[in-house]
Amino acid sequence: MSADISSRPGSAGPPLWRQLQVAAQAVQAVRQGASTTTALADIAGELRPGVQSLVFHALRQLGRAEALRARLAKRPPPPPADALLCTALALCWNEALAPYEPFTLVNQAVEAAKRQRATLPQAAFINACLRRFLRERQELLAATDADPVARWNHPAWWIRQLQKDHPEHWAAILEANNDSAPLVLRVNARKAGVPQVLKMFTEAGIAAHRIGEHAIRLDRARPVPQLPGFAEGLVSVQDAGAQLAAPLLLQHLDAPAPGQRWRILDACAAPGGKTAHLLELCEADLTALDVDPARCERIHQNLQRLDLQAGVLTADAAAPERWWDGQLFDAILLDAPCTASGIVRRHPDVRWLRRPGDLAQLATVQERLLTSMWPLLRPGGVLLYCTCSVFRIEGEQRVSAFVAHNTEAFLLPGPGHLLPTRAGKAAAVPENLPSDHDGYFYARIRKQSMAHAPQ
Repeated sequence: MSADISSRPGSAGPPLWRQLQVAAQAVQAVRQGASTTTALADIAGELRPGVQSLVFHALRQLGRAEALRARLAKRPPPPPADALLCTALALCWNEALAPYEPFTLVNQAVEAAKRQRATLPQAAFINACLRRFLRERQELLAATDADPVARWNHPAWWIRQLQKDHPEHWAAILEANNDSAPLVLRVNARKAGVPQVLKMFTEAGIAAHRIGEHAIRLDRARPVPQLPGFAEGLVSVQDAGAQLAAPLLLQHLDAPAPGQRWRILDACAAPGGKTAHLLELCEADLTALDVDPARCERIHQNLQRLDLQAGVLTADAAAPERWWDGQLFDAILLDAPCTASGIVRRHPDVRWLRRPGDLAQLATVQERLLTSMWPLLRPGGVLLYCTCSVFRIEGEQRVSAFVAHNTEAFLLPGPGHLLPTRAGKAAAVPENLPSDHDGYFYARIRKQSMAHAPQ
């Protein structure tokens, strides 16, 4: 456990009390409905790394922190003070995981309260609650252990949904969600091989190992722009589970006619990771679609770094009459909007931002997109439907309903629900990859023609 060198006078970097102030403000913003991306967007460069680490840690432990605060205070203080108190509790309740000594975190949280107008009136209250927690830690932890939200650090509805969808593996999924995610890279097959990149990393003193056909997992996260080969387009950041999409889509495609290339549509394509992977693996006329102009710009930037080309359109995939030229596609990748319940370890705010009603609302969006994309696929073509969700209503149930109502739709073999798995915990949940990955759902649907009708 690290000592609080950052809060000592004359030490390099911003003091811990200042980092706690800004982290608490970000936690408060998430509680009010903002994403961490938005909450952290305007933080100055020097503060950003430390604050982001504190925020992510706090959000992974927020359920326990709120349960402890409920034991320490009859009613919550005003939102800024409550966010600071809960942030401090989230960071220090588990000594084994605490980024600083608990006494240091308490001292610096009280200092943070004293040094800003919004929390100064509650500084003595925050001090009293945190000191009491240090004195009565074991009793308070025991009293909150029976609370599922405190035990698993997820909303109660989320826990119930996982218990329903994955009765044998729900606990392992929640435990994986509370881990931090590794840095995983995809090697650009057009420019390099995995052994070449691993050798380059070894020579640079970077420990990494292979976990998939094109996937490399770094033993320790590093600033991505500083990685060897990144600027030259040799590697990109992409989870090992997400790297299944491109090979799955291409695997069952018929070879194009002589002199022709596949026509592929990547709907909901931003930020372009799957688009790029497809182009790294095949020669194709690829259209990448996204409704958000800013996100389309990210597709352009990613493709430019990798020396790849695609037609990028800013348009709504659910309204093809506004952008489709009438030519059928050989393959469609539909990475549909979803709850993001499979990537919670990378985005710990998601669990606190989602509401139970989001499941049905997003399922309606997914159904509409499937229905809109299907007429654009040629007979014999393949549509890959995927979501970064572990909820069955966004995966298995959505595809089963679609296939049941479309006589031309034939379900090909595929991974189905890919549950989040931690390195060293492979036995905890069934998995489709040999190592660490997020949660996804994949289904391949072929549009039947006479040549492809099932026997």
